[in-house]
Amino acid sequence: MRILKIISFILVIIGALNWGLVGLFNFNLVSTLLGDMSFLSRTVYILVGLAAIVSLVTSYRSISDEY
Repeated sequence: MRILKIISFILVIIGALNWGLVGLFNFNLVSTLLGDMSFLSRTVYILVGLAAIVSLVTSYRSISDEY
């Protein structure tokens, strides 16, 4: 479970940095590196979305365990 948290954290950071670049500079790093909506870029977007869900669920569990 710990490795899943680490991987999801890294993917969420990648997604957040990419959205920060899009918002600040209108520059999509994932599309630049992997192609505009190519199979690889879509895979990265899907993995980032799944990582966000995993992070949300594991964060909720850790918070509910404290109370």
